[in-house]
Amino acid sequence: MDNSTAFDFFTGTYDVVNRWRTDFLDPAEGADRWEEFPGVTRASVHFDGRASFDEITFPTKDFAGLTLRLYDPAADAWSLYWASKRTGTLFPPVTGRFGTDGTGVFRGDDEHDGRRIRARFIWSEITENSAHWEQAFSVDGEQTWITNWHMHFTRRPA
Repeated sequence: MDNSTAFDFFTGTYDVVNRWRTDFLDPAEGADRWEEFPGVTRASVHFDGRASFDEITFPTKDFAGLTLRLYDPAADAWSLYWASKRTGTLFPPVTGRFGTDGTGVFRGDDEHDGRRIRARFIWSEITENSAHWEQAFSVDGEQTWITNWHMHFTRRPA
C-alpha cells in the first residue's frame, strides 16, 4: 500500500452504523453502556490522493462533523483533523500511517470533559465497499486504552 494515497479508498457516500459508549472514559464493559445510531458520510480525495475530506451527519443526534486528512511526505505520515458542528472548532490532530497489513493507526494529544487524554484512531477492515473506524482514549500515557466509538461504513451504490 502506498501510504501517500492511503485514503483513496474513502470516496463517495457511505451509510454509517455508529456505536459509542455513553461515557467515553468509563472502562467498564457492558452492553447497557453502548448506544447505536446512524450516520451518513460524503467523502472525497484531493491533491492527487494526498488529502482527504469528509462530512458526516448524525440525523438522530442533531449534530455533524468533518474530517480533513493531510499527508506529509517528509514524515510519511497523515494528520487527521476533526471538527464538530456543535463547537465550530478544529480538534488537535492525530497522526500516523498505514501498516503493511492495511491498518492505519493514528495518535495524538487531546482533551475530553476537561481531562487530558491521548486519542487513537484505527482504520481497518478496508474493502472496496466498506471500512471500519474506531476511537479510543488513554488517560495513563497509552498503558491502557478505552475504546469508545466504532463506525462501520458501507458504500452506497453510485
